[in-house]
Amino acid sequence: MERLRSRLAGFKEVLSASVIDLKKLRKLCLQGCPDEEGIRATCWKVLLGYLPLNTKEWEGFLKGQRELYVQLMSEAIVDPHAGEDDSRPPDDHPLSLSPTSNWHRYFKDNSVLLQIDSDSRRLYPDISFFQLPTNYPRAAYNASMEALKERVDKSALPSQKVSMSKDGMKNLSLHPRTESEPYSSLKQGEEAHWEVVERILFIHAKVYSGISYVQGMNEILGPIYYVFAQNPNKSWREHAEADAFFCFAKLMAEIGDNYTRKLDFSKVGIGAAMDKMMHLLERKDKKLHKNLVQKGVEPTYFSFRWLTLLLSQEFLLPDVIHLWDWLFTSSQKMDYLIYFSCAMLVCARSELIEGDFSECIKLLQNYPVAHADISKLLGVAEDIKKIYPL
Repeated sequence: MERLRSRLAGFKEVLSASVIDLKKLRKLCLQGCPDEEGIRATCWKVLLGYLPLNTKEWEGFLKGQRELYVQLMSEAIVDPHAGEDDSRPPDDHPLSLSPTSNWHRYFKDNSVLLQIDSDSRRLYPDISFFQLPTNYPRAAYNASMEALKERVDKSALPSQKVSMSKDGMKNLSLHPRTESEPYSSLKQGEEAHWEVVERILFIHAKVYSGISYVQGMNEILGPIYYVFAQNPNKSWREHAEADAFFCFAKLMAEIGDNYTRKLDFSKVGIGAAMDKMMHLLERKDKKLHKNLVQKGVEPTYFSFRWLTLLLSQEFLLPDVIHLWDWLFTSSQKMDYLIYFSCAMLVCARSELIEGDFSECIKLLQNYPVAHADISKLLGVAEDIKKIYPL
C-alpha cells in the first residue's frame, strides 16, 4: 500500500508540473500506470503526443481539438437530404456519379461503413462495457445527426457479406440485412459505446482516406476509448470520443505502415517487422529459432496478427492495457512490440520445441494462459531489449 501511494505521488508530481518531464514520465509508466484519478488516461495522451508537455497549454489546446472534432464529424457524416431545395446542384441526386454529389459520397461511404459496423458491434464480446449506453451520445454534439447504426439498419442499405482487405473490398455479397443479430436493447436516443467507436473509425476513415479503414483497427481503438471513457473525472470523460479520435490518429501515424499493403515487404512494412522479430529470436535463442524454421512455422501464421493488432487479441483487456502502458513509453513502438513478441516465444520455448507443426501453430494462435503473465513477459522483454538491442 505504501508503495502504491508513493507511485501515485510520483505520477502526480510529474503530471502537475508546469512542463512535464517526459523522460521521468516514461520511466514511471514502464512499470504500469495507476487506474486512480484518471492518471492512466492522462499519461497515454501525453505519451502518444496528443497533449503538449506544457500543462498550461492544455485548456486552450483541448478546447480547440474538441471543437475541431465536432467540425470533422459534421463534415464526415454526409446527409444527402440536406438542402433539398432549388439551390441543390442538378447533378446531386441518388443516381449521380459526380464526386461532388452528396448522394454519391453517401453511397460510397456506406461500403466502408458496413465493415466498420460489423467489426465495432463485436468488439470485446467478453465484457459488457461496449454494449452499455454512453452518457455522451452523438446528441451531445448534434441532435439532428443521423446515427450510423440506423444508417446501416435501413433495409435499403445492402449488407452483410463484406470482407475488407488492405487494398479495398472483396467478396461483397449484396442482400438486405436481417434482424437475426443479437443487439443490445437501448432506449430511444441512447447509444452504446461500440457506436461511439464506430463513429470514430468512420470519421478517421474519411479524414485519412489514404489508409481509410482496414479490419482490425477497431481492436486498436477499443482499449484507448475504454481507458478514456472510464476516467473518473467527468470533465475528461465527457470528451472521451474526441480525445480518443486524436490519440488513435497519432498512434496510427506511427503504425499505419502495417496496414498499407504496398509496404508489406518494404523496409517499413509488416513483412520487415516479422523478419526483424525472427532475426531477434535467432540472436536470443538459436535452437528455438532453428527448430521453428525446420518445422515450417512461418511468422506470418501468428506474428502478423500480433504485430498489426499490438497484441490486443492475445490477452485479456486489463493485460492489454498494462502492456500498452509499457509500449507507449517508446517512440519506437514497433521495436518494443518485437521485443515483447520475442519474449512470448522464449517463454513458450519448451512446448514449441517439443510440439509438431500443428501444435506450435495452435499454441501461437491461442497463446496459453500458463505463459500469459504480463509482468513476467515484460521482464523478459526488457532483458532482451538490454542485451539484444535492435
